[in-house]
Amino acid sequence: MITIKNLVKKYEHFTAVDNLNLNIDENEVFGLLGPNGAGKTTTIHMLATLLKPSSGTAIVNGYDIVNEASKVRASIGIVFQAPSSDDMLTGYENLKVHSLLYAVQKSTREKRIAEVLELAGLTERKDDQVKKYSGGMRRRLEIARGLLHKPKVIFLDEPTLGLDPASREIMWTYIQRLVKEEKITIILTTHYMEEADLLCDRIGIIDKGKIIALDTPSRLKESIGGDSIRIQVSPNSNLNFAALKGFDFIRKVEFVNDGRVIILSVCDAIHNLPVLLKNASNVDSVEYSIPTLNDVFLQLTGRDIAKEEHSEGGFMERYAQYGK
Repeated sequence: MITIKNLVKKYEHFTAVDNLNLNIDENEVFGLLGPNGAGKTTTIHMLATLLKPSSGTAIVNGYDIVNEASKVRASIGIVFQAPSSDDMLTGYENLKVHSLLYAVQKSTREKRIAEVLELAGLTERKDDQVKKYSGGMRRRLEIARGLLHKPKVIFLDEPTLGLDPASREIMWTYIQRLVKEEKITIILTTHYMEEADLLCDRIGIIDKGKIIALDTPSRLKESIGGDSIRIQVSPNSNLNFAALKGFDFIRKVEFVNDGRVIILSVCDAIHNLPVLLKNASNVDSVEYSIPTLNDVFLQLTGRDIAKEEHSEGGFMERYAQYGK
């Protein structure tokens, strides 16, 4: 659905995006993650034709972002980080205005508005002013609006930022449903690693304008060593190196404290720990840890994404800055 070819964006002496090459598949949820200033926002701006690249190009839904910008824009939807619906209008009226701006055919306009309202779970609240919506309802309306003209690609900029945990889970379910029902490709940016882990088919981590890691969430976590089990045993325990060699899920064994503590690098600790303990005696204590995407991010970039401030603003604010 998207092919990025040697994409570069320079600002005087600063290179924001550095010779980027990337393919994103049809009907894929692709997470683009990176520290503030890493280049992800600039990349999305270029894909959305809000910025012209210094060199290179990208093909979105078969159209070149440089030479066929208007066709690219007709193929995409953007859900901004900052709310952009009109508070004084109803949910239905916001969608009606958007359908007119995007020239949705009159013969199908009402049907399409009804479809996205249903998908967003807002049919019963369509005649309420948006100012009466909860934060989660407003975010769902923003996504419904972005889907109204049936885009092939939709950009979601921090879709659950500022929502409470319950509303965030509802939004996750909603995003999974729209991928299934609308058959679209999603480019997602987020600072919530559990969100990226749950929703994304693949994740690209960008830093200093380059993709430094690209894989599925599970493989990215495996790349930094996999799950870890720490076992403290009694002196007469039967859990020794010979016994451990019989378990094919164990990747690495380390003995410390004169063999009283065994540290194991394993595959799938949650499922394999009971198997391990069933075949061991005189175990005093057990601890296990599972790497997270934040661990991956920290190891690759040296920064903790959970502590990254949401200081970049939404797409429109940043475009106003870059557009100058």
